Amino acid sequence: MTTTIRPTAPRDALGLLKDREAVAERLLKSSARHSFDPDTELDWDAPYEEGMWFWPPELLSLYDTPMWRRMSEEQRVLLSRHEFAALLSFGIWLEVILIQLLTRHIYDKPSTSAHVRYALTEIADECRHSKMFARLIAKGGTPAYPPAPLHHNLGRFFKTASTTPGSFTATLLGEEILDWMQRLTFPDERIQPLVRGATRIHVVEEARHVRYAREELRRQMVSAAPWKAEVTRLGSGEFARVFARAFVNPQVYADVGLDRRAAVEQVRASAHRREVMRTGAKRLTDFLDDIGVLRGAGRRLWQSSGLLA
Repeated sequence: MTTTIRPTAPRDALGLLKDREAVAERLLKSSARHSFDPDTELDWDAPYEEGMWFWPPELLSLYDTPMWRRMSEEQRVLLSRHEFAALLSFGIWLEVILIQLLTRHIYDKPSTSAHVRYALTEIADECRHSKMFARLIAKGGTPAYPPAPLHHNLGRFFKTASTTPGSFTATLLGEEILDWMQRLTFPDERIQPLVRGATRIHVVEEARHVRYAREELRRQMVSAAPWKAEVTRLGSGEFARVFARAFVNPQVYADVGLDRRAAVEQVRASAHRREVMRTGAKRLTDFLDDIGVLRGAGRRLWQSSGLLA
């Protein structure tokens, strides 16, 4: 009698890994049911309402600092308009990087696979999101706030040189903290209706992107050679440092009439701000810890970013 030995399904600390094609098929079905065109879904002709916020005040970088306590309500709302524009600009930068990372990931994979078809679907989502963000900036009447030249060039290097698991770690970093903030934003009745509508669209579609990236990152870390896993840890830690520093462009403070240097110092000293960023990152950092990304020198880089206690 011949005994058939079946290969053991790969697993990590979180359990068995799901089949790559099955995950992609489910995400493709979800995309078919719940995808949006912001150009037609949102009322772009409606004016912004006087006195309403563009971002929850508790999530603004200066909230509960001495400078914040001296600001008028009007100036605080104006800061929310500019800081929202800065976050949108930051989001466009991250999504352009993500599109290139996804394109690189699928370059040598079968074009008819569900995994590749979903990646192309996600790229289409990200293109719509970036266009939506750009339109929101233009409607708000603020400048766009591109990353500093150093961060811009570090992004150029990262999207070219990162490992595949490093790419998916960076993808999750770019998506999950902003997703946490947006989940607090779209149900908040203090916020401009157009902003709430845009964040609702982004949250619904990003949930699929997070699922895709998490499942693939688990798969990548299980199969990664030791050197690649270590490079991923170090690279993701450095990306976390850049992410935390670039999250809000300090030019917003000058543009609303504040002392830029003093504002930056107060944000860096703010216990509330540290708590916001760590809370926003916690679901992600717990996951990365479980699958072995937050170890050694890479973990220390994450800690120095302020996103990990």
